[in-house]
Amino acid sequence: MTGSTLYRGQARTGRMALLMGGAAAISLMSAGAASAQTAAAPQEEAATLDEVIVTGGSYQRSLEQAIDIKRDNVGFSDAIVATDVANFPEQNLAEALQRIPGVTIERNRGLGSRVSVRGLPADFTFVSINNLATASGSGGREVELNIFASEIIQQVVVQKSPRASDEEGGIAGTVDISTARPFDYRDRQLVASVEGSHNSISDEIDPKVSFLASDTWGNFGALVSFSTAQRSNRTDSNSGINFRPMSRFLATSTGARGTQALAVLERDAGIIIPVADRNNTAITNRIIFQDKVGDRMYMTEQDQWGGTLSLQYRPSSNLSLTFDAMVGGYETTEDEYDAAAYSASSRSTLETIHEYDDTTLADYGIVVLRDVSYTATQHEMLSKERINETDYSQFAGTLDWSGDSWELSAMIGYSGAEKTLDSSNLKHVAYAPSRTRWTANGGETIPSATSGGFDMYSSFDSYLFEAYETSLEHITDDKYAGQLDFTQHFALEAFPALTSVQMGLRYTDRSTERQYGTLNIQGPTAGSTAWLNTRRLSDSVLTPSSELAPGGGYTIRDLNWSQVSNDYARRTFRYAGFSTPFNPGEYYEVSEEVLAGYAMANLDFDIGSVPVSVNTGVRYVDTSVTSSGYHQIQTPTGGTTFTPEPVSSDGGYDKFLPSLNFTAELTDSIVFRGAASETLIRPSLTNLAYKRTASWSSFRFTDGNPNLKPTYAKQWELGLEKYLPEGGLLAVSYFSKTIEGVVRQALTGTVEDVTVYNANGTVNGVYDFDVYSPINEPGSYDVSGVELVAVVPFGMFWEPLEGFGINANYTMLDSSLTGSSTIGVPTPPIGLADNTYNVTLFYENDRFQARASYNYKDAYVEGIGYEMYPITRDAYGQTDVSVSYNLTDNIQLNLEAINLTDERTSGYTMDPSFPVMDEMSGRRVSFGMRMDF
Repeated sequence: MTGSTLYRGQARTGRMALLMGGAAAISLMSAGAASAQTAAAPQEEAATLDEVIVTGGSYQRSLEQAIDIKRDNVGFSDAIVATDVANFPEQNLAEALQRIPGVTIERNRGLGSRVSVRGLPADFTFVSINNLATASGSGGREVELNIFASEIIQQVVVQKSPRASDEEGGIAGTVDISTARPFDYRDRQLVASVEGSHNSISDEIDPKVSFLASDTWGNFGALVSFSTAQRSNRTDSNSGINFRPMSRFLATSTGARGTQALAVLERDAGIIIPVADRNNTAITNRIIFQDKVGDRMYMTEQDQWGGTLSLQYRPSSNLSLTFDAMVGGYETTEDEYDAAAYSASSRSTLETIHEYDDTTLADYGIVVLRDVSYTATQHEMLSKERINETDYSQFAGTLDWSGDSWELSAMIGYSGAEKTLDSSNLKHVAYAPSRTRWTANGGETIPSATSGGFDMYSSFDSYLFEAYETSLEHITDDKYAGQLDFTQHFALEAFPALTSVQMGLRYTDRSTERQYGTLNIQGPTAGSTAWLNTRRLSDSVLTPSSELAPGGGYTIRDLNWSQVSNDYARRTFRYAGFSTPFNPGEYYEVSEEVLAGYAMANLDFDIGSVPVSVNTGVRYVDTSVTSSGYHQIQTPTGGTTFTPEPVSSDGGYDKFLPSLNFTAELTDSIVFRGAASETLIRPSLTNLAYKRTASWSSFRFTDGNPNLKPTYAKQWELGLEKYLPEGGLLAVSYFSKTIEGVVRQALTGTVEDVTVYNANGTVNGVYDFDVYSPINEPGSYDVSGVELVAVVPFGMFWEPLEGFGINANYTMLDSSLTGSSTIGVPTPPIGLADNTYNVTLFYENDRFQARASYNYKDAYVEGIGYEMYPITRDAYGQTDVSVSYNLTDNIQLNLEAINLTDERTSGYTMDPSFPVMDEMSGRRVSFGMRMDF
């Protein structure tokens, strides 16, 4: 929920109109720049507003408008507007947002996908479009922003310090996205753009087309926009390399394999482990070997489309009725081809240790086996296909009215997403002695000197069919919302500082349903196992890896192997009548109702000669949750079934969330800013899902927890901003967050007297089962940081540099949460990068524009392998450039490049000398033309 009042000074800026491709004239209407949801100013104020026309898609002008939004907001925020979104080399909305201070993105196969603010996890960020919380097909709270094309977006504001009027849900920040409306333009607009884009690895050229049409007729206006694009991204990767603990081989359950491993450790590495300690994981988990090594090729084909419709009725300057619609679709087919080796197979053990390292991780008592021959490595040829179809729709009606001293704003809307993920994996397996070792950038598996070793990349007759594995996931996510805001303006002699009071209510109803199932095909008909361990890889039509994906040979290493194409696999192994059934144990439905109300006061007063603006208030949130899922039960014959109907459970919570924001204009150009608030992020839907799985051998149930409480943050921030001529800015801020109630799995109870059956129907025994559920962890941790921003047009220093400038920002983070893994290795917070920065150099004149941007994110921990070994993603920096030329007043030519220097993605486990990833996604070069009429 956002407020409907324009704070003092907000009339200085306008609401940027959407520019499809950035070529059209941009009309800036002063009433409403503070946010996409700001209501019209009072009639007498609106009468004084002017329009500003910007031609040629001026990047510097868009920066000026974003800085105006930042200055006029009472609180901490940053923005990108119109040309900065639509006229920058971005493949989707997620990548456009990385230019905002403190904002970084997660990349998947070279494409931006999710957004994190100030280094916190992506699900700590709240996303709304036109004041509606955005539905997500991910099944979680986070939003996959790669489903949205940047062209259909008008303006994005990242609100980093919440106000009482803001809808709750973002500890890290709130991303407010707005699309265009017809009265944002002074004249009729018709804009179109076309583009061709080339990926350096796939060598494919992909089209992109977009247009916008807008006009007004007296009191009525209509706008429609549309964008469609195809993307062909290829990624080559030597990845998936991981550690395994020696407990895999040494446990007494491994029998002779464990005995041989003990002997080899003593013979080749001088490591003596008493037989009595074979099950002592405190010892065996500190001897580590390289397990999975694979060479992979990914080919991602994306079809993306999105459109907006806006209808407005504005009979007077103080009344506006608007209907906004946004629809889109996103279809991705990803083909993955793996040649992989698993040293820790169920048949393997150590044969020879050629090299070991007992010094790099000696502080933790860890020995790493760097180069080892194994007796029976599991070699796999995997052909994987993932088809993701996501449809998105959003509809909203809004009313904005202002009188002499009252304002009313009302909204009712719907946001929904539906996602289907159809996946398959054709697996052929061969067991043979092999030698696996680290290379400079990853790992490799070569034939063992032992008899029976083979070249894993060319021995097609040795691979036997194991399964054609399929899975199917379907998620529906529906959100309904209604909001009502009132604002009363005051001119009180007794209390002149009080300029207005805002009050409002919001109701939100969300329902998410998830179904999932798997099926393993092992023969030509349903239930048949005729192909299992009989059909060979060579019995299928094989395609060289250089022809499996466009672009030719594997780029990471000098390799060429052959595999079954996914197209052939789909035609051959999916028999007539095939379908993947849904598994009741994976089903859940979560319903969430939220009623929120707020009251907020806006004050303007002077302290001496210093004007001060304040908003302060409190938000009350009452949330109820109902979740249902099937519970796993055992049959009298030792099998597994489920409850005949879903089992439901309720939960809920309520909370008061206070907030305070203020600005003090120390001089005409220096602003001191501060904020303090309490906010929350709700639990993920998967943790709320009330479904039960059972481990009959471990005597353990795992449940969801609909009664989880949110994760809360108490936060404050102080900042100083210097505003320069020609839209320049120098700013520094310090922020601190104390986060409590982080969700983790824990033992939450016991179910007594559970009967466990054997397969023959006899009773195994009656046991007490432990119940593990997600809980809110007691205690808290602190995250603090510093943000620096510099937007400097060089023309202010020396006239010959007119048109040149720099837009840079830097964020440094620190956290008190430094835990340790189960073997005592330090584990910083997952996803937290200590340093991030963006630097953009630009030049423009009436005809020509050029920009080069470098985006950097420091190394960060992305996961903990086996809860023991931190896996780190290396620091990554990428350079993107854009050049455009106005051929005529109506035609602009563009040349853009993403990842110009062809950077690689890499990572390691615990130390850089143990790399786990070496990945290349190539550079993308686009050429396009934009036309406005």
